[in-house]
Amino acid sequence: MPFSINETMGQYSELFMLLAAGTYTVAFVAFAWDLAKSSKMLRAVDLKAAAASGTSAGAASVKVPVGAGVGAGVRAGAATGAADRADSDVSGPAGRAERPTSSVSRAAQGSTTGVGQTADGGMRYGAERRAPARVAVAVTVLGAAIHAAGVITRAIGAGRVPWGNMYEFLSTGAFVAVAVFLVVLIRRDLRFLGTFVIGLAVIMLVAASVAFWTPVGHLVPALQSYWLIIHVSIAVMSSALFTLTFAMSALQLLQSHRQKAVASGGADKLGFLRLVPSALSLENLSYRINAIAFIGWTFTLMFGAIWAEKAWGRFWGWDTKEVWTFVIWVVYAGYLHARATRGWTGTRAAWLSIVGYLCVVFNFTIVNQFFNGLHSYSGL
Repeated sequence: MPFSINETMGQYSELFMLLAAGTYTVAFVAFAWDLAKSSKMLRAVDLKAAAASGTSAGAASVKVPVGAGVGAGVRAGAATGAADRADSDVSGPAGRAERPTSSVSRAAQGSTTGVGQTADGGMRYGAERRAPARVAVAVTVLGAAIHAAGVITRAIGAGRVPWGNMYEFLSTGAFVAVAVFLVVLIRRDLRFLGTFVIGLAVIMLVAASVAFWTPVGHLVPALQSYWLIIHVSIAVMSSALFTLTFAMSALQLLQSHRQKAVASGGADKLGFLRLVPSALSLENLSYRINAIAFIGWTFTLMFGAIWAEKAWGRFWGWDTKEVWTFVIWVVYAGYLHARATRGWTGTRAAWLSIVGYLCVVFNFTIVNQFFNGLHSYSGL
């Protein structure tokens, strides 16, 4: 006998989702405030350091060889009593090096020591305390707690796992993306990603509530299987990781453009990226996370085939959803292979990662809505 639907819990779930979207919006504003405020602070620090270095130019000089690996700190003489540091990462393929994108010069007198430190190549936390960023993270944690309550009450109301249609998959996927972001923040300073990740979470929740809203209800017979938990949970986790790498790849393209502009003597029109690590650092971390997400997507494809055999008596039937799941796998496999063995680095790697995520979005939205097939479980 099927579990009776609890519509009251479903209504509570919808309320929690709206509250979570509102809370995330506040966090989004706080993260944006952090980027803007830190950009102005770092610019002031650099101007002060430049003035200090100008007055002490006769006592000592600091030279950075053209093409030197990023992150090579060159120390001035003892008379200056300070060091210039460039944050970056040289662990890319074939030792590829790039110019630093987030550097903080310290004044000779040391009056700015420890102030305005940006995330380095390892994206570790600095000693500075950025109040807007701390507020943003705290509000995000609150939003995630409210969001979790929405997911749980939806599950209680339906008497099952809450990912049986597009509304549930999107709202749960947004929660997992934010949760993964918060977990990573424990060890790495990715607060510069907050504006993008939380912004995407808000878009996902709004889209779920406006375009894909579905009342709480029972699953269609084909989905009433334990494989739903296995297959879809891995797909949600992989999609959440792909969301993070999409944000990193987009930032990488912006940071790369900024690097080239600054290196050629142009104006720094993207000042907020002064808080963001180098394009190469973003690329390396994105590559590692994509590799993990790709493994998850591989299991998504495999378990989906096993489930299809149990439900329909065949492992593969060229259903539109199956085809696009495989297309996503091919795109990310090509990305990993091209970067690891063919030297596809820099902007080309970033664009491949972005194309892969666009395929994920296309598979979830367009395929679910406009292509009829055995996987038409959108609930619309």
